[in-house]
Amino acid sequence: MDEQYEDGLQVRKQVMGDAFVEKAFANVDDFTKPLQDYITRNAWGTVWCREGLDLKTRSLVTLSMLTALGRSHELKGHVRGALNNGASVDEIREVLLHATVYCGVPLAVEAFRAAHEVLKEAGKV
Repeated sequence: MDEQYEDGLQVRKQVMGDAFVEKAFANVDDFTKPLQDYITRNAWGTVWCREGLDLKTRSLVTLSMLTALGRSHELKGHVRGALNNGASVDEIREVLLHATVYCGVPLAVEAFRAAHEVLKEAGKV
């Protein structure tokens, strides 16, 4: 693979954890491999590797966007990533509360449910 892919894979593992990334690649076949390669190279290898925002800030911004989109499955992975990047439970909660005002209560309730599940599993609440 190329350097951008390798950099992306390293950051993806750092943020999301080895187990999460291994699971993402576990069932890859000829059909799904291009998607995982694209995500690794073009999301993790470009935007997540840029200077300008630290990984913790990127994680918190990602939580707010996933809340807005109602993507609780993805949000769970990124709550783990935020913890890996040094975000506190208080910071995660504040981002979700802030999103409540701008995204609406139903989306925020779903985000809180997803985040709470992960935080409980991690022994943080």
